[in-house]
Amino acid sequence: MSSPAMPPIPEIDDLHDDALERALQHALDHKTKPLGSLGRLERLALRIGAILGSAVPRLREPQMLVCAADHGLAARGVSAYPSDVTWQMVENFLAGGAAVSVLARQHGLALTVVDCGVRHDFAPRAGLQIRKIAPGTADALEGPAMSAAQRDEAIANGRELVRALPGNALLLGEMGIGNTSAASLLLARLGGFDVADVTGAGTGLDAEAVVRKIGVLRAVLQRHEAARDPLAALAAFGGFEIATLVGAVLQSAAERRVIVVDGFIATSAVLVASQLRPHVLQRCVFAHRSGERGHALMLAHLRAEPLLDLGLRLGEGSGAALAWPLLTSACAVLGEMASFESAGVSTAGSEAAVART
Repeated sequence: MSSPAMPPIPEIDDLHDDALERALQHALDHKTKPLGSLGRLERLALRIGAILGSAVPRLREPQMLVCAADHGLAARGVSAYPSDVTWQMVENFLAGGAAVSVLARQHGLALTVVDCGVRHDFAPRAGLQIRKIAPGTADALEGPAMSAAQRDEAIANGRELVRALPGNALLLGEMGIGNTSAASLLLARLGGFDVADVTGAGTGLDAEAVVRKIGVLRAVLQRHEAARDPLAALAAFGGFEIATLVGAVLQSAAERRVIVVDGFIATSAVLVASQLRPHVLQRCVFAHRSGERGHALMLAHLRAEPLLDLGLRLGEGSGAALAWPLLTSACAVLGEMASFESAGVSTAGSEAAVART
């Protein structure tokens, strides 16, 4: 399946700025600490400063965007849970009872839940955006999960959603029974991996069910052998929530927002977006390495360094929310931590101390 003309996608420039990088590194190196002693938090501060274009970056009005949709392939038994769980969990998000709802409240993250293609009609309410393309994607074993027009509409929806959100940081979340299958398919095709190496238990399949899942996914890949470029693969495998997140990532990158990437499914959206616009990756902070089998391979393929490794495999944006305090700490170090000069602390002997470590 060849991809039709590319939908409108923003240009995303290279963030590389020698002067800013020097200013950020100088600021960190002259804080009241041994050189490099805050480890990866310093690298995180450098990245946030580069994204926001400031040696004293400030994160404003962070937005958690949770995109939800159903998958036709779920009828093939690739998940331990029925599709109805998708809409039931959306209701749980909106009622404030899900993990991502609790964590978003705890960390002051504005939560927006998007119906991108759930097989259920939701009553309008605060915090819910309806961008339903269809009541779930088609069965990818029978044909493309979505048409090119549906894919392009979902990408456009993601861009529009971000344009309407305030702030300069976007945290990615998702919900969709069957969406680990879509992510595995995207990684296998776009990353060049064998599907058995990137397919895991998802919502909790036992070993025998995982073997069946791999068989289904291998058949889907064979069915769509010609879907090789990122847009063609996205249409072939789905889903609506992933395509919407692709658009959200592209728009956030164009606006130089900090993009906090959750787990396997959210990272699959970044995989697609980065193959369309490689400089997307400069704007991303990868929250964690999940327990889902393919996520470590996906992160390695993207040369991404996750902040946390807690064995999470919930999705929803939960890992992104848990990592958020590290981003605020990185900015606080740059903005509030004293320098040797301002604190009147002698640097005598500091070089020797660094040499001993």
